[in-house]
Amino acid sequence: MASQNQDEAKAATNAAAAAEYYNLHEIVAKARANLNQNDWDYIVGGTETETTLRRNRMALDSIAFRPRVLSDVSKVDASVEVLGRKLRLPVVLCPVGSLESFHPGGAEPVVKAAGEFGVAHMLSSVCDPGMEEVAQAAPNALRMFQLYVRGDADWADAHLERAIKSGYSAFCITVDTAHYSRRERDLAKRHVTAGRRRVQGREHQASLDWRTVERMKKKFKIPFAIKGIGTAEDAKIALDHGVEIIYVSNHGGRQLDHGRGSFDVLPEVVEAVAGRAIVIVDGGFYRGTDIVKALAMGANLVGLGRMQCYALSAGGQAGIVRMLELLEDEVIRTLGLLGVTSYGKLDRSYLAPAAPANAPHVFSAFPLWEHTPYRY
Repeated sequence: MASQNQDEAKAATNAAAAAEYYNLHEIVAKARANLNQNDWDYIVGGTETETTLRRNRMALDSIAFRPRVLSDVSKVDASVEVLGRKLRLPVVLCPVGSLESFHPGGAEPVVKAAGEFGVAHMLSSVCDPGMEEVAQAAPNALRMFQLYVRGDADWADAHLERAIKSGYSAFCITVDTAHYSRRERDLAKRHVTAGRRRVQGREHQASLDWRTVERMKKKFKIPFAIKGIGTAEDAKIALDHGVEIIYVSNHGGRQLDHGRGSFDVLPEVVEAVAGRAIVIVDGGFYRGTDIVKALAMGANLVGLGRMQCYALSAGGQAGIVRMLELLEDEVIRTLGLLGVTSYGKLDRSYLAPAAPANAPHVFSAFPLWEHTPYRY
């Protein structure tokens, strides 16, 4: 009876979210209404001039579709299979630190939403609650764990052992944070974020090298991911070390300023990998069209960071489920209008260079943002 009551309550909450949010930009607007300026800036901000952040969107906005017509697209499949699991969308709710700033449950409602809807989840090591608690919250979800290295080899190995014991399907280290960047929105306000308060032991992150990867791969039998790959050269080295998941990311424009947009990086990495590893990409992906572009370019999964935070801030677990429902609708319509019934039918011939229609910005994916009562 208790389980039935919980299911009914969840269904009612999801129905309320569906009635409230008809578009993704409405979720963004609700998040803005719910958050104070500091937490809002943590989501939308980047480092220094925020050039890399804008280039993430510029890279996506500079690609147009080349649709084909007169194909039977009455049935479109938006699902994929990754790591032996079928996912309803090729999406991973990627690691975000300090999610508890946006919802008291932290990562728990996120992983529950991932399991409920059917996408992957990657937990950040600097996010509450801990690894075991998140695993218990959604034991059947496709879960991965991401580590910032804050200790010696024994310290890191202990996290790997815990992840394996807790049933995580992959283990990830982030490699683009050897030095903590200058987040000038916070510095200008003299605001110390939760993430910066957790930087003890950063010298271990700075000392990482390929020998670290080699040691971990030899000692542990779990699919291994490297997050922060930005060149074909490093993708090839990762493959030489047996890495199974190549994660293209520039930390959402929050680390190295004046970097390339992730979508600009993706083609060379896909070519270097040549199907020998799973390719994940994040950085400015918000819409169904963004996901389809990434899959057409050869990615296997798309990471959602800021969009995850907006949905969590707007409505907790139900907000994230609703965000995924809207994305799925956008993806299915995009595939159908391109004249294909699945991602396997896509290739780069469906993409073409084009001038961006909107100035690149963290909100250029939401031009109707100006029609909401909450503007950045």
